[in-house]
Amino acid sequence: MRITLRWFVAGLLLGLLGSWIGFILWRNLQDHPATITPERTAEYLHAVIEAVRTNYAENIVNRLQDQDIIHATEHWKQEKGLPLPAQFLMDNGRLVAQKDLRLSYRLASLTPIYVWNGPNSDLERKGLEAIAKDPDRPFTGYVKTAKGRFFKAVYADRAVSQSCVSCHNTHPNSPRRDFKLNDVMGGIIISIPLEG
Repeated sequence: MRITLRWFVAGLLLGLLGSWIGFILWRNLQDHPATITPERTAEYLHAVIEAVRTNYAENIVNRLQDQDIIHATEHWKQEKGLPLPAQFLMDNGRLVAQKDLRLSYRLASLTPIYVWNGPNSDLERKGLEAIAKDPDRPFTGYVKTAKGRFFKAVYADRAVSQSCVSCHNTHPNSPRRDFKLNDVMGGIIISIPLEG
């Protein structure tokens, strides 16, 4: 098989063109490192938070309670039980907040058992109202506080286990007592700092 000079030159030019385009793309990536938007970061965090809590509720709390080994209870430390799934999530959020990253997440509700689990701002209240109407879409926004600028995302928090439903429907402080499994009980609020 003979390669003509014309095909050799064409191949050489295509190779050089490809190398040049590759170099330009590589150079562009060096000048503009990959970034992740706050919205996408919140989606990633929410996916992890929700997966960990659901896994805890289904594979630890429900299984151990079904086998009558140990039960989840609000006063789990005193009663030598398991934390309720909501307490588990909030305690994980507390541990993250201790990392000095200014990143935080928590549960909140328009009908909280304890007032400190209500909305802390107008954005949170609007977010909780929005996800109650459309739980498949997070509510997001930006806030500025004395601690800096933050992106906030409010995701629907559903009753992932019967222990969630039972606690809210029977708790003496609960303002609402008609929850069913998978109902939206409130929201997971994620706060991401926008400055270092």
